[in-house]
Amino acid sequence: MDQRLVLRASTSVDQASAKARWRDMEAGSLPMELWRLILAYLPLADLGRCCLVCRAWRELVLSLDSTRWRQLCLGCPECRHPNWPRRPQLAPPSWREALRQHALASRTWTQNGAELHSSACLHLFRRRKDRRVWHVGAAPGCGYETLRGALAAAGPYDRVLLHPGVYEEQAEVTLKVPVEIVGMGKLGDVALLVSFEQQCPTARLCNLVFMPAWFSPVVYKTSSGHVQLDNCNFEGCQLHVRGPGTCQARFCSFAQGSSAHFLGVAISLMDSCEFSGGDSASITVEGPPVSERNWACKHLAALAKTLTAVTMATSSGSIVHTASQDTKDSLGGVSHRDTSLGGHITMEDWTKQEVDWETGWTKQKTINGGLLPGQEGTVIEDDSMDTSNESSDEDNELRGANVSNIDYSLSYEQHGLAHLSEPRLPDCATFPALLSLSAELQRDAEAQELASSVQGCLLRRCLLRDGKGGVHLCNHAQARLEANVFRGLNYAVRCIQNAKLVMLRNEVSGCRASGVFLRLSAQGLIAENNIHSNGEAGLDIRKGANPIILCNRIHSGLRSGIVVLGNGKGFIRSNQIYGNKEAGVYILFNGNPVVSGNHIFQGLAAGIAVNENGRGLITENVIRQNQWGGADIRRGGDPILRNNFICHGYSDGVVVGERGRGLIEGNHIYGNRGCGVWVMSSSLPQLIGNYITHNRMYGLAVFCRKDPESSGAGEGYRPAQERERGGGGGERGGQENFHEEGELLAWESDMDSEDERFSSRRPITVALVENNCMSRNGAVGVYVKSSEALNVVGNMVANNRAAGMSIIQSSQLTRLVGNCVHGNGRVGITVDRECRVELRGNGIYGNGCHGICFRGDGQIVENDVVGNGAIGIRVMESADVKVLRNRVQSLQGCAISVRQQVRGVIQENLVYQGFPANSKPSIYTNPLNQECVVLSNTLLTHRPNIPWALENPPPRPLCNNPPSATSSAHPANLAISMTSRITTTVESGCHNNGSIFCSIL
Repeated sequence: MDQRLVLRASTSVDQASAKARWRDMEAGSLPMELWRLILAYLPLADLGRCCLVCRAWRELVLSLDSTRWRQLCLGCPECRHPNWPRRPQLAPPSWREALRQHALASRTWTQNGAELHSSACLHLFRRRKDRRVWHVGAAPGCGYETLRGALAAAGPYDRVLLHPGVYEEQAEVTLKVPVEIVGMGKLGDVALLVSFEQQCPTARLCNLVFMPAWFSPVVYKTSSGHVQLDNCNFEGCQLHVRGPGTCQARFCSFAQGSSAHFLGVAISLMDSCEFSGGDSASITVEGPPVSERNWACKHLAALAKTLTAVTMATSSGSIVHTASQDTKDSLGGVSHRDTSLGGHITMEDWTKQEVDWETGWTKQKTINGGLLPGQEGTVIEDDSMDTSNESSDEDNELRGANVSNIDYSLSYEQHGLAHLSEPRLPDCATFPALLSLSAELQRDAEAQELASSVQGCLLRRCLLRDGKGGVHLCNHAQARLEANVFRGLNYAVRCIQNAKLVMLRNEVSGCRASGVFLRLSAQGLIAENNIHSNGEAGLDIRKGANPIILCNRIHSGLRSGIVVLGNGKGFIRSNQIYGNKEAGVYILFNGNPVVSGNHIFQGLAAGIAVNENGRGLITENVIRQNQWGGADIRRGGDPILRNNFICHGYSDGVVVGERGRGLIEGNHIYGNRGCGVWVMSSSLPQLIGNYITHNRMYGLAVFCRKDPESSGAGEGYRPAQERERGGGGGERGGQENFHEEGELLAWESDMDSEDERFSSRRPITVALVENNCMSRNGAVGVYVKSSEALNVVGNMVANNRAAGMSIIQSSQLTRLVGNCVHGNGRVGITVDRECRVELRGNGIYGNGCHGICFRGDGQIVENDVVGNGAIGIRVMESADVKVLRNRVQSLQGCAISVRQQVRGVIQENLVYQGFPANSKPSIYTNPLNQECVVLSNTLLTHRPNIPWALENPPPRPLCNNPPSATSSAHPANLAISMTSRITTTVESGCHNNGSIFCSIL
């Protein structure tokens, strides 16, 4: 405490003394304004001397940053505007500091001379004394007319000044001693048509224009020494650097097809350079870094580390702000990313919807009195089969009556799925937040090692524009790209053949193909980049490439955001992927990435699409407000979709199309305008432990319709890009450019070994729906119109607006086992004609109409049907069914009603007495029906003042598993015995109103 007081006291004394000195200067001589005006005329050296006078003078000199220091910085012939070429209109934070950094960087080439450092205190004087200046040109007083003659006479570290003019040499010029070549006048006054070969340890060239000599396009090459290039222009020529040689280029322009080639370099630095108009890659880095190092490597590494640390410190605040801003967007806040895309409803519109808390259904008003965007006139079928037209007058009278005596009601709240009774609608706090880059690096040792170890060619603050390619890495090369701008190229970065890339805080936009390509086992770290408005994918990963992609903004692309195919891998985390015209993340042809913790929103197609045998682990993402399916899986796609938030989409939440597979586990799927999950019966997904709630249409819909490619569907069911491009026409057709630059489709025969993420998954032959909560949806909870077998096991289907489960078509056996169907607006479970259905071990409670309405073929065995609004079990028409060992109570009507010409057996059912005023028989059968046998059923009457309950066993469904949240252990540990092999073929055209938004790619 005493030390702090002393420091504060000394600080206040210093401030007071400084103010006193300022007052003395004003009182004894001139006002401060005049002092600043006088000092603004001093040269750089005199300003430095004035800083040494006293603190007051130092502060006075430092206050000239926007005037004199700016003039000195912009007037220096060896550099350009500090923010050139990316943003020359923006002033730097400090002009003095920018000039200081330039002065330090310009001296790198002189830091090697061992003979100059023989004396620690005299080397500066010896260097200044020994250096000579040689003037070259036709002007009077110039010692030499040719550059070659001056270089022959120059000694180590001499300066050769070239007067304005054009200098041409007919043969290659060899630099044998360290030398500095500087052009006088403005940039462009001195032009060289010379080809240099450097054989000395170091050299510097400044303020020159290089053009190719007649005999070679290479204007400069070095293979062992270090060259420093400051404020030079390259026009139609090439720069070659071969390891262990190094290069430091600052404020250089490469135009008219000029390029830089680095072969086996350990480290080279390209800072604030511009590349334009190239007909090939602007920068090519080839070969692994050589083990041999020259003297400049340690100085360039220290300089690059210092500059990177400064840039990281200044950008860390901005990335945290971006992450927090996107979190705000995810929670319904207002920002530029929440603005309406294509005229569609935004998150703000969702928050303004009117909610009916009785049914949990959002009453969204249509736009201009019409349909919602994208619905195209689709109507939800009403196939509950329990309308008032089909019910008897007595049933209508009984339905909805007020039962005041609750003693007759059986309690069923303690059933085995009670832990799913209250669906957990996620709120703002439950969304996973985007992590900053520093947080990601702290938890990922591999990414941290890449960020610290990769050097090779360092490209910083450069502009690459209007050419064929940006940076090309191949054959184990390494490069580091920081704070560059890539604009108007065919591609920005192409990394192939085991090359390594670190790409930080770059902007990649306007590329005619994909922005960043990674091929052939390429690796790298791609972080905090702004990748947008590209003609193809923002990032294209294939052929074994395995990058780490963190904290990027990938948006507004004309195709997909990220494409992973051809055994491509990668870790895609904490990115914002939004506003792309096609899928935010597109996985196909055995692509197998890890997609985790991203925010994928406001896309004009699907959030994530997995097709053509694509795989992938997709976990803990926020996928919201996409125009088509939140996740689209089809044609052999087999991902793991786990613990994601798929919400507020303008179509279905999850779509599993033809031949789609995959494990869909533990996701929150809610607030979508179509179905929660839309499944085609030819697919084999596993839906386990999901919360599918508050969707506008069905919770889960299973249809038998094929994809339009194979079934010739009509216009209302065509893929999104076909509608936009006139049925697949146009320049590129309806497919992504997956055959880029003549590459063969080698991934189809180059299958990887089975990934460990997928090896623990049990094989299935029947689609499985298990342990899900499907509640408060706008239509039927589970809607099945399928020609394949289906197992629906252990699900909570509650409080849906229409029926709980509706089986409209089921030519193969559909098993409904161990489900709780509770509190739905209409029938609990309805089965249509010619459907094969088995109901076993279900609890059907408190639904608005009948408990079970059955017209098909099958069994109703060991179910609890209690507390429904009308008949408990209603079997009718030409059903062929066995109703065995059920516990049934209907307070207001028949417990079991058998109507028309039903065939089957009603046997060993336990019927509880209903309300005493109920005059209906407990079991009603048609007297004219001789084919239905009623045997050994038991009627239990209620004893006054003695509450009764479902016991031995307790209320169904029974609890076979602990009521905990779903985990990744489910697929390997749960054993479902009621699977059977699918042998039938899919029949097309049986449903005219399938998913209204399911087909995208």
